[in-house]
Amino acid sequence: MKALAAAYPGRIGAAEFRENSTADTGDWAVQVGETWFYYAQGRLLPENLRNRYAEYDPQPFYNYPAELPPWKDPTPEETERFKDSAQRRAANPPKRSQHFYDALWRASTREESYDRVKTIRFLGRSVMVHYSIMEELALVEERILNTAKTNAQVRQWMNRLDSLAGWNWRSIADTQSRSFHAYGTALDLLPTSYGGLQTYWLWTAQNFPAWWAVPYERRSSPPEAVIKAFEDYGFIWGGKWLFFDTMHFEYRPEILILNNLPVKTAN
Repeated sequence: MKALAAAYPGRIGAAEFRENSTADTGDWAVQVGETWFYYAQGRLLPENLRNRYAEYDPQPFYNYPAELPPWKDPTPEETERFKDSAQRRAANPPKRSQHFYDALWRASTREESYDRVKTIRFLGRSVMVHYSIMEELALVEERILNTAKTNAQVRQWMNRLDSLAGWNWRSIADTQSRSFHAYGTALDLLPTSYGGLQTYWLWTAQNFPAWWAVPYERRSSPPEAVIKAFEDYGFIWGGKWLFFDTMHFEYRPEILILNNLPVKTAN
């Protein structure tokens, strides 16, 4: 909760441990607008739903490494664990409470969300994003363009970039949870060709049932300098997830702060 407060200082008040008459014990909470949101076993719920946390899956707060760990083929035990995780996800699509991020981005409906997005130019392509991350994206772009002047790999990646996908009012594929694309705070960078490489675990699973065992060199990834540019300004990269999505970046500075990784401010 302290990471959330640090990540969005203009939108969230300081984290507080609050007692509550509707619960037996206190809990950490942050205030967005007039509403207090409680940790509630990781569900981030408003006060009136605080005791109903069992109806939702936890919000994704997780270890996010500064660098991809060296590739190791999954052990039999890891293979069983990954397989079980995928099967449980398919059998019970995750359903997370959207209340906190709806309030944070002031977008609880498609119409409200659409009112919050603007069309910008990023690396020469048009994309719709939430207006409040426009400056961060401008700084990411500036870093990438400056790096491309001396980094051939980044220049080649930019030349192969086809289109961008930003705002899209939808849920995460195969879940009951709202995508960060629905707020305009996620960005997919789509190349003209993947060159036979894998980019998204769900697509990969159609041809490779053991998708988690696809090594890094068989995955399509942006150059490290591009990933670092995004991370420095509060974006996380889906290539570091088990359920990998190497074309995907989303604005989640709280994840970086939670993992003691530096985040530059736009000011």
